[in-house]
Amino acid sequence: MKKQIKYTDEPLGKLRLVKDFLPPPEELAFRGEGVKVTMTLSKSSVEFFKKAADKYHAPYQQMIRKLIDAYTIRYLMP
Repeated sequence: MKKQIKYTDEPLGKLRLVKDFLPPPEELAFRGEGVKVTMTLSKSSVEFFKKAADKYHAPYQQMIRKLIDAYTIRYLMP
């Protein structure tokens, strides 16, 4: 077991208030409407996303979905 932290009641020094930048819970829970598709990707592309997903502890399919969404927003939406 690691060394236990001992808390004290000392002054914290000069503090500053940080503006709330987090989205509200209802925005975090929104998943949007999804449409299931079947597509064939190159083996190298899937391996790339799986390695990246392992590195960032994320689902690789979600990473692919976010990439497609970002492309759509950037190039197809007015």
